Amino acid sequence: MSHTLYNLRKARLHRSELAVPGSNPSMIEKAAQSEADYIFLDLEDAVAPPEKTKARANVIQALNDIDWRGAGKTVSVRINGLDTHYMYRDVVEVVEQAGEKVDTLLVPKVGVPADLYMVDAMVSQIEQGKGFKNRIGLEALIETSLGMANVEAIAQYPNRMEALHFGVADYAASLRSRTVVIGGLNPDYPGDQWHASLTRMLVACRAYGLRAIDGPFGGIDDPEGYKDSARRAAALGYEGKWAIHPSQITLANEIFSPTEKEVEKAERTVVALKEAEEQGKGAASLDGKMIDAASERMARNILVTRDAIKAAADARKS
Repeated sequence: MSHTLYNLRKARLHRSELAVPGSNPSMIEKAAQSEADYIFLDLEDAVAPPEKTKARANVIQALNDIDWRGAGKTVSVRINGLDTHYMYRDVVEVVEQAGEKVDTLLVPKVGVPADLYMVDAMVSQIEQGKGFKNRIGLEALIETSLGMANVEAIAQYPNRMEALHFGVADYAASLRSRTVVIGGLNPDYPGDQWHASLTRMLVACRAYGLRAIDGPFGGIDDPEGYKDSARRAAALGYEGKWAIHPSQITLANEIFSPTEKEVEKAERTVVALKEAEEQGKGAASLDGKMIDAASERMARNILVTRDAIKAAADARKS
């Protein structure tokens, strides 16, 4: 193992992330009662320009009125892009008026690390000025060719960074890709056209201690297509995926949760390797296959997720 090691910066249960337009208060209220692990209140793409100011006010009110943490939710706000005049008011008003209720800010279309620095500096000054005790995290949407070209540098941004999200819709537009559904596969491409980009972003996340979250699948009437997309991301190592419709929450939670069979095997793997260690062995045999220290690390990843799911379920009951 290298002497240079970046541990996970912030552990959060993040199987499903429900996108909720800030312009729709009734949807915000329903989101708090959903089974989503994560909610992001959207001030950007889901809100038309004439509705931006009202949406911001709706989000601030919802942050203050709803007990998100009591509902077992992590709550994030997607601000507008740095290339718009809405962004600075989003940061100033949301953080000043509801900063103690916000877990993270989701920054769209991040192209270079300096984009994060701007938001970070603004949030830091507001937190200091208001005397807030909590520290708001930052998450970056990788959804442009520039962002993907700089993804390793963006992942290394220090301090508040927690996660990267793959924003496949704007990314496809940035690349001029031919798509048939957001996040879906083009039948003219012999394979998964998003695989290389998903893998590159995932490696950057794991190298520098960030959570890796897959973005939207546009076929809200195609649950099997959503599950196929989620399975591909989960197989690579992503820990969660957006839900742009409430019907997708259950699908994400299912795909990104370890199965009973996986948990049972993980537990047996840990026990078998412990027994082997006591015998002075570095490897063991389980179900006719060799297992070693790497197998134990994979097994413990499953058990950590299992424990996080259980803790979240217990918190929602209490």
